Amino acid sequence: MKIDFINLQAQYQKYKSDIDKQIQEVLETSVYIGGKVKELEQNLSKYTSCKHSIACSSGTDALLLSLMAIDIKPDDEVITTPFTFIATAEVIAFLKAKPVFVDIDEKTFNIDADKIEEKITSKTKAIIPVSLFGQVPDIDTINQIAKKHNLKVIEDGAQSFGATYKNKTSCSLSDIGTTSFFPAKPLGCYGDGGAIFTNNDKLASKIRILLDHGQTKKYTHSHIGINGRLDALQAGVLIAKLKYYKKELSTRQNIASYYGRHLKNVATPFVQDGCVSAWAQYCILVKDRDKMIEHCEANGVPTGVYYPIPLHMQEVFKYLKHNEYDFPISLKVSKDILALPMSAFLKKEQQDYIIKVVNHG
Repeated sequence: MKIDFINLQAQYQKYKSDIDKQIQEVLETSVYIGGKVKELEQNLSKYTSCKHSIACSSGTDALLLSLMAIDIKPDDEVITTPFTFIATAEVIAFLKAKPVFVDIDEKTFNIDADKIEEKITSKTKAIIPVSLFGQVPDIDTINQIAKKHNLKVIEDGAQSFGATYKNKTSCSLSDIGTTSFFPAKPLGCYGDGGAIFTNNDKLASKIRILLDHGQTKKYTHSHIGINGRLDALQAGVLIAKLKYYKKELSTRQNIASYYGRHLKNVATPFVQDGCVSAWAQYCILVKDRDKMIEHCEANGVPTGVYYPIPLHMQEVFKYLKHNEYDFPISLKVSKDILALPMSAFLKKEQQDYIIKVVNHG
């Protein structure tokens, strides 16, 4: 049985006429920068109920631009999680600020909000919680801590666009929200892409200036910025896909629920009350991961590991002088976690086969 880890081809074939139409319109108008981007931003704002949606070149640049917008400087400290993709901490270090790690909750794998306050110092300027695997962390507590200490909160929603927290949409829950439209994300384009969300007019205006080389108007520059624009072809793909996204999310919920009911002898994902995950990944915990991976591969079931090396143990962050056991839950999860195939186009017979293989692993 042929099983894809994420079936992008099936999705394209389903929406082919809409996607091709959007791409053809860009080609015929030759408006490759701007153009459809404005329409996409309007659609994203409607979806998230966020006043400002700003499309940009990637989820990483969305984080970078957000930190630039709140004036993160060298030696500032930004609190985040060690259990995520490197981009979250990378952008902090790129600006010569210091990533300050806080261990994760053992059930959700998201940053443990109860451990944040003890890491705050006079140098702390912001918190970047990650909505890992599609689930928003305890954002109310995080926002309260930030307000108490006059900090900004940037939700890294690279994996959680469309998720909800107490009936509010991910990326609209804090000072700034960001997401990624990398092809493998729940809502992906056909290259790199991302977006930034805020209800703050001043931050939105500054971000738009920063992502276009710091320009306030053509050849007039008020800030040092970057080339962080999203191109119109990617915007067109996202416009086409966004129409079907709520239905896809509903399908993902059903697939995740089916996994949860039928998988045996493994720890299945925990979703906290009041949260609806976007299920960017479906990650289980297994006792002998290498053995399970070998078993799955031998039976034609692709798997993934998110993330095998916590950030505090990455070579690039050696200068932070962390011990391997400084964040024990992140360390333990990194050794046991395993992702199974997940997409809205996973067929029931494929999922039944995956479950059978895993249950006999």
